[in-house]
Amino acid sequence: MKINANLMRPGNIIEHNGKQWAILKTQIVQPGKGGAFITVEMRDIRTGTKSNERWRTADTVEKCNVEEKECTYLFGDDSLLTFMDSESFEQFSIPRDVLGESAAFLQDGMVVEVDFVEGSPVSVSLPEKVVMVVVEADPVVKGQTASSSYKPAKLENGLKILVPPFIAEGEKIVVATGDCSYVERAK
Repeated sequence: MKINANLMRPGNIIEHNGKQWAILKTQIVQPGKGGAFITVEMRDIRTGTKSNERWRTADTVEKCNVEEKECTYLFGDDSLLTFMDSESFEQFSIPRDVLGESAAFLQDGMVVEVDFVEGSPVSVSLPEKVVMVVVEADPVVKGQTASSSYKPAKLENGLKILVPPFIAEGEKIVVATGDCSYVERAK
């Protein structure tokens, strides 16, 4: 299916130069002189190599048919993550680098959306928010206002994020998986 280049979004799979590419980032640039264009950072779904391309917004690209399946995360090691199809109960593995930094948010039994192209898993979509436990947090400094100051905290998965001063060690918080940011206290 052909789509205009300016309709490409992160997560889409396109066919370009005989290869299938997963879109990682897009940016539309409107120079002061000349027509607008879109710059796209993408990853080859077979080899994992990254590339940057540029199209005019009126250009068309071939979008691949993607089958989405609900899957359950089972376990992972340093290089592979293992999932199970929720319908057929088949297990399959995906290289850890496909998820990048967001792989740290995977928890045993977590339900995720996995995109398949021609029967091969190519990308994983995590839930937008996850609940994590703060394992390390600096003490509150007197005189700081809660509205503008944040302090560093370490989560159970090892990631460090900024949290409001009232969050203490051992508390559960909600974290956005897209940008690794604090959302709210968990209820």
